[in-house]
Amino acid sequence: MSIKTNRLAQPVRVGWLLGFAAPTAVMMVFTSLYQMVDGVFVSRIVGEGGLSALNITYPVPSAIIALSIMLATGGSAIVAKTMGQGQPRRACQDFSLIVWVGVLAGVLVGAAGLVWLKPLVKLLGSTPGLNLYCRQYLVCILACAPLLVLQMLFSVFFVTAGAPKIGLGVTAAGGITNIVLDAMLVPHLGVLGAGIATGAGYAVAALAGLVFFAANRRGSLYFVRPAWHKGVLWHSCTNGASEMINNMAVSITTFLLNQSMLKYAGEDGVAAITIVLYAQFLMTSVFMGFSSGVAPVISYHYGAKNHDQLRRAVSISLWAVGIGSVLVVLAGAVLVGPIVGVFSPKGSSVYAMAKHGFYLFLVAFLASGVNLFASALFTALSNGKTSAMLSFLRTLVFIVLGLALWPALWGLTGVWLAIPLAEAGALLVSVACLVWYKRDFGW
Repeated sequence: MSIKTNRLAQPVRVGWLLGFAAPTAVMMVFTSLYQMVDGVFVSRIVGEGGLSALNITYPVPSAIIALSIMLATGGSAIVAKTMGQGQPRRACQDFSLIVWVGVLAGVLVGAAGLVWLKPLVKLLGSTPGLNLYCRQYLVCILACAPLLVLQMLFSVFFVTAGAPKIGLGVTAAGGITNIVLDAMLVPHLGVLGAGIATGAGYAVAALAGLVFFAANRRGSLYFVRPAWHKGVLWHSCTNGASEMINNMAVSITTFLLNQSMLKYAGEDGVAAITIVLYAQFLMTSVFMGFSSGVAPVISYHYGAKNHDQLRRAVSISLWAVGIGSVLVVLAGAVLVGPIVGVFSPKGSSVYAMAKHGFYLFLVAFLASGVNLFASALFTALSNGKTSAMLSFLRTLVFIVLGLALWPALWGLTGVWLAIPLAEAGALLVSVACLVWYKRDFGW
């Protein structure tokens, strides 16, 4: 496969690498923004109870995303590596198999959730006053689970196919659909309208991806008849396990944070932590998108044994993430008031609580960029065990231990500090792994 037909084979330069990853970074920021829009409309029209319900139900879409990201990132690394080894036909076969397995998994998960909807809402820790809101939103999310899986798969494989700008356009179309329908439906249908709008956004992105990969026969990646190559699914799952762990852990820690907030600050506390978690996702989305954007480049040059190019890609990425972390913290310090004010009126108890918590969260962004990139890097290098270990410690172990310890010492402040202190601990482990594997992978 020539350089002309595969952009991943281009020599790595600062401007080129940043330009290649930029659409994916913007795509993730846009995705986080339109997910936040549900919260904005619901909090302003339905009230802070509706906003709390969205956060209580968040572990469900997060779990579906976890499954999707496992297949997408793990499979993308394998497909890109296969491209680098000069096997384009097999890469397309593996890609097609991963997509169809993802759709089947989405159907099964969505059907199971709809069958056991009431017990699921109870399990998530909903209060009697929020049960209806939770059920209304979850019905829409679960019914559209296969579309959500496809959206997440395509958002990663557009980059692998060397078409990150098209991926950005598709994501933008889905996001705009969500925003427009939120404005039209939430005033009349409340939380149910937000769920319908979100499902419609998934559908637009999923259908656009299906059309692109079915019709783009001259590109580097497109649908063919799937072939069952030994170990592809297994390695996709194990290699992408870190990203799955990351999102599954978000489900668990969101549940634990909600329970802690209910204990120390009631439903207003859940609304406040929801606002801060939305803001956190927005501010870290640029690192998630950048890491996803550079991962196929790293996988390709690793598969092609281009060690000089691999070293350059890792070095440039670390510098970019470091500088970006400082800029994100500075932006957060300046914009904390306007961000919180979008969700809750100034002067309310939720506004004051969320603003205080956001300031405590800011320090976490100095570490989260490196932590996210380190995990994505090891996934791109097909070292799923190290990537999974980093994600497991960062997103689950350190946070769970923190929630068990810090609130007992500092009360509500301890709840807010659980994530920043977890990111700091994870940073030490990430740096140690980058140093330890330096010679093995040639950066």
